[in-house]
Amino acid sequence: MNQNYPVIIIGAGPIGLAAAAHLIERHQDVRILESGTSAGAAIQDWGHIKLFSTWKYNIDAASRRLLETPTDTYAGDWEAPRETRLPSGADMVSEYLEPLAAHPALAPNISYGHCVTHVTRIQADGKSVDKTRTNGREDALFLVRTQTATGTEDLLGRAVIDASGTWGTSNPVGRSGIEAIGETQARSAGFITSPLPDPLGTDKEAFAGKTILVLGAGHSAANTLISLGRLRQQHPDTTILWGLRGEANPVKLYGGGAADELPARGQLGTSLRRFVENGDITILENVSVSALDTGEKLTLNLSDGRSLVVDLLVPATGFRPDLAMLSELRLDLDAIVEAPSALGPLIDPEFHSCGTVTAHGERVLAHPETDFYIVGMKSYGRAPTFLMATGYEQVRSIAASLAGDRAAADNVELQLPETGVCSTDLGGSCDAPAVGEPAAACGITEPAPDSCCGTPEPAAELTADACCGPQPVTIGFATGTLHGHAELLGEPASR
Repeated sequence: MNQNYPVIIIGAGPIGLAAAAHLIERHQDVRILESGTSAGAAIQDWGHIKLFSTWKYNIDAASRRLLETPTDTYAGDWEAPRETRLPSGADMVSEYLEPLAAHPALAPNISYGHCVTHVTRIQADGKSVDKTRTNGREDALFLVRTQTATGTEDLLGRAVIDASGTWGTSNPVGRSGIEAIGETQARSAGFITSPLPDPLGTDKEAFAGKTILVLGAGHSAANTLISLGRLRQQHPDTTILWGLRGEANPVKLYGGGAADELPARGQLGTSLRRFVENGDITILENVSVSALDTGEKLTLNLSDGRSLVVDLLVPATGFRPDLAMLSELRLDLDAIVEAPSALGPLIDPEFHSCGTVTAHGERVLAHPETDFYIVGMKSYGRAPTFLMATGYEQVRSIAASLAGDRAAADNVELQLPETGVCSTDLGGSCDAPAVGEPAAACGITEPAPDSCCGTPEPAAELTADACCGPQPVTIGFATGTLHGHAELLGEPASR
């Protein structure tokens, strides 16, 4: 490994900056490439959303140490927000990410306005190492190509950590994972909104009095629908349609009730059900969009011959990773969720929520491409079950490995209280409650009183249990419905 080159980190969000903090703490050189104009640029797009977890669980340990430790060039006078307060996305940026990015140990190493377009490998003497070449590949450098305001720039690194997230790559509105005919034009014309709009804030004027279709059945959809329901209380001429791609199942729509061990999620479902039962929200089943026609309004043509006419369409359809820039690297990805193959079965949303994903580190995240890692939300591929604290542990383990500390890299654990936490750094299955909803806490599953074992989950990383042998390191409770409590739907609860 050529130590004369830095570890290149793609993305200056909470996970990317945490990776840099851990590497700097281990005296490793870093270079951070951020496509936006500031740290946490993507989070600003959903700044009105609150996280489920309090500040205590959303600050990385190495980043905290960096911010609180005085040096010759830094006063060390950063004060952490009150641990029991729930931050919004905007709070995360202003109270944590901006001070962290401005730290003298990090600031000189961050390049803003650098959009990564390709990652490949190259020999130190400049000779080519394309995807088909194996000889000498492990010792080759990484070449990261970026597009900037002044042109194209190639950068060299000894390792690459991709923490670029998935916010910029929403799943399409069209059926079966591809865009509907006319979807690109509908987006360009402004009929398709952000995945997490702010109907009670900056988007209020655009939404009030309009006919709005929210497409999707996850917690992002629930947040938006509840906000729209409150908007309709102020503007009764607002029409809210909730489009489901399948049939309406009350357990899937509103949560598992008593079986949902995330109280805020149960409350989220309760609030949503109230708006539906009061007639503020109309459910439409089997909304499979084949084509979109743009005119004065947006017309959705459905596969069963129906058509819908709306003013705005909110695509609460989830996200997927942008893998195009990694096409010259040797990746080992799960065929279902497009996460690293060892991680895929642990996070498959058919069977897991953020509360049932096990702790995992460098070995689980490694690819055949030596010293390349995808971390944070992007490491979860199409699964919306990302936990921010999990991302911090990911990069701690990877930083230890890159610094040559194999023991620390393999010692994967999360320091969580008995009640645990569930949070995320963008909208998804683990996104935040609507404004005004109570905070949630999820706990670590305790074993039954007459047993020394908890309920095992599939896991690649295990912790020893004196009575039962290896047991998975689980994080928090299941969140009910088709995730941790799939049995409510009469379905198997494991992949």
